[in-house]
Parts: sequence; C-alpha cells; structure tokens
Amino acid sequence: MGADAAPGGKALRLPRDERRRQLLNAAHEVFVAHGFHGAAMDDIAEAAKVSKPVLYQHFPGKRELYLALLESHLAALTSLLVDAMRSTEDNKLRVHATMRAYFQFIAQDSQAHRLVFESDVSNDPDVSSRLEEFNAHFANSIAGIIAEDTQLSLVEATLLGRGLAGMAQVSARYWLETDGSLDIDSASELIYRLAWRGISRFPKEI
Repeated sequence: MGADAAPGGKALRLPRDERRRQLLNAAHEVFVAHGFHGAAMDDIAEAAKVSKPVLYQHFPGKRELYLALLESHLAALTSLLVDAMRSTEDNKLRVHATMRAYFQFIAQDSQAHRLVFESDVSNDPDVSSRLEEFNAHFANSIAGIIAEDTQLSLVEATLLGRGLAGMAQVSARYWLETDGSLDIDSASELIYRLAWRGISRFPKEI
C-alpha cells in the first residue's frame, strides 16, 4: 500500500508542508543516484510511495523539483557559513570556522553537495543564476570582513573572497574522495592554515 493510502483505500492526506518534505526527500535520493537527466518523475513518485497525480499537485515538473532542492541545500549551506562567520569577532577564528563549515556540508551523508557543486544541469539559466547568487553573497560577506581588516579595496577583497570560497569548495570535494585518509578536523585545519597564512600577510588597517 502506498504512503498516500490509508486502510480501506482512502487517501491519507498529509499536511502540505509535510507532504512537500516527503517528496523533496524522495527526489533528492533519485537525483543523487541518477542525476537530473537520468531521473524520471515516475521514479520520484515510486520512491515517495505516492501516485504521480499527488506528485504533480506539488511540483509541475522535474525541473521545479530540482530547483526546490537546490534552493533548500543552498539555504542549508548558507546557514552553516553565516553561523561560522558570526561565531567570533576574531578573523583568524572566522576563517577556521568557515573552512570547517564547508567541509561539514560536503561530509553530510545525504550527499547534498552533489546537487550543488556537481550538477549535471549547471548550464540551466535558473540553476546557474542560483549558484552565482550564492557564490556572490558568500564572497561579498568574506570581502566585507577582509576590507575592514586590511588596506585592500572592496574589489580586491571580493576577489580574495571568491578565491577563499573556491579553495574551500574544491579542497573539501577532493578530501571526500580520499576515503578517510584524513579526518575532517585535520583536513579543514590544513586548508584553514593555508588560507590564513595568505590573508594575514596583507597590510592591516591602521
């Protein structure tokens, strides 16, 4: 019996938000396993144990499902990074916490990073615009901190912010492929030390 059916054949009506979470969780599993192009709405409905009409009541198509998931994962990563940057007024510790947050997101068992950083539809205008909005927001947040603490212009600080974000992302994704050769604390500490030794050499504001 499907999850959307109750004993006696009557439909089990979940609250809308709960049903949406159920469908997004099922879609996440399918997209991670098969990618966007390899996934089908039939597969997602089956994974959620609902009928296709129920699925289409909430999402008009596969693309809308994917975008909703992407926004959810980007919001989760943004929350981790914001918490890291707000956790202290010490910029050295901020860099450490930010690098650790990236590694924490990459390390999740859900493999959410695959939909964010390894999307097979990254050339879709809506997907690319959402990713660019995230990257710009994060880089600008870092840039503001760097510009306040150094003699660099905002443009220079933003370039460094982009570089730091790219360093965190690429190194964390590579670390995941090492299959436990380094634990998360050792790996994120290594990248933090590299990043801080670079940033700390810029002249400070007087």
